[in-house]
Amino acid sequence: MIEFDREELTGGSIPKALAVLAAPLLVQNLVQVAQQVVDTLWLGRHSLEAVAAVGLTFPLTGLLAAVSIGTSVGTQVLVSQRVGADDLANGRRAAFNGTIVGFVAGALVGLTVLGFAHEVVAVFGAGETVTEYAAAYLAMYGVAFIVLCTSESLESGFVGWGDTRAALYINAVAVAVNVVLDPFLIFGWWGAPQLGVAGAALATAIGYGVGLLVGVAMALRGREDFVLSRADCAVSLSDWREILDIGWPTAGQHVSSQSARVGMIWLVTLVGGAAGLAAYTIGARVATIAFVPAMGLQQAAQSMVGQNLGAGLPERARRTTWIGVTIASGVLCLVGAIQWIVPETLSVLFVPDATPAEVELAAEYLRILAYGYWAIGATYLLQAGFNGARRTRTSLVATLLQYWLVRFPVAAVAAYPLGLGVVGVFWAVTVSNVAAAIGLGWYYWYETANGMNDRAVRSATADAAD
Repeated sequence: MIEFDREELTGGSIPKALAVLAAPLLVQNLVQVAQQVVDTLWLGRHSLEAVAAVGLTFPLTGLLAAVSIGTSVGTQVLVSQRVGADDLANGRRAAFNGTIVGFVAGALVGLTVLGFAHEVVAVFGAGETVTEYAAAYLAMYGVAFIVLCTSESLESGFVGWGDTRAALYINAVAVAVNVVLDPFLIFGWWGAPQLGVAGAALATAIGYGVGLLVGVAMALRGREDFVLSRADCAVSLSDWREILDIGWPTAGQHVSSQSARVGMIWLVTLVGGAAGLAAYTIGARVATIAFVPAMGLQQAAQSMVGQNLGAGLPERARRTTWIGVTIASGVLCLVGAIQWIVPETLSVLFVPDATPAEVELAAEYLRILAYGYWAIGATYLLQAGFNGARRTRTSLVATLLQYWLVRFPVAAVAAYPLGLGVVGVFWAVTVSNVAAAIGLGWYYWYETANGMNDRAVRSATADAAD
């Protein structure tokens, strides 16, 4: 394992620091994808209705994730800037308060979901069995969400500190426990309660509960100079305000993108029917894995940018962003090239039961997506540059423009006036990705040339002085 020390974030090789920070996050994201696959496999052995029920709740759980993402990014950025300023005591306090904010937000949302699960699911108008299963799963997921949101905020405190391995350990434990418990709680193995689809959600809750305990133990026992003492565990409403101020635009950004994806599914179904929807679904599944490197790099870059701004190094923060853009774009170019060469193989791998027509259309979509992969990598890292400078509102506006001003209008025009059908909708996805990367890249260059990072340094310095 490469030797790495936190000081290298503000003084060592930028590519090395990004790679070392991102590697555990990349593995963590892959572990989470594997968990979803295993859950689906076990539920598939239960019944087709069980799989459909969880699929029905997927857009809802995706929207819920906005809450945990908002508290996590707010915690990560605040911790990273304070640590960069060598204000370690307040950095630890921010990590503690971020965890408490995650718990409070998770409890408010999770308990609401628990109370109204059946009413929410009934809106979709699915069959009686699927609705019953989906309501049971969503209600139990509401309980799991409290633990999940708390755990992710604590993980983000470690990531903001520069310790991404701790976040990996927490997730690895959570997913391992979840995977082991799945069959016991779904099927009632060895005298365990037979809970069906609710058992899958309960396994998630228990898994993340154990992971959270591991995280708390690491924080109390200490990892290098990150040790939560009694003095650090002080509730600070000013920290709460800063975390929420940084994080809410990121939550809004996630809601916007998830809502747009639901809208795109509607449009694809309207224009391309079942074959178009199948192709779009295959593309989404492949892209989920393809984007893992960019997601890991984004989280790593947010910590590096935040720490360098806290340390009074605006130019190094700027270079971190652009180097990250180069790495992410290059990696996703390679991924895109592989996807462009073997799209049929990938289509069959992810959906073995697809018809030849569905495979052909899916392969065309995968090739179209591949042309814009570099842009997705660049966008993730440019957003990290803004987020690390507390400019999360910029990332929110960029996402709103990408989906609602470019993607939907281009898709509608390409599908109907231009007569390209569902293929035109597919091209709209890539066009909007490229437009977002170019527009955000220009704006980042303009803003940093006009003192954005210098202003962020002054803000971080003032925060440390308080």
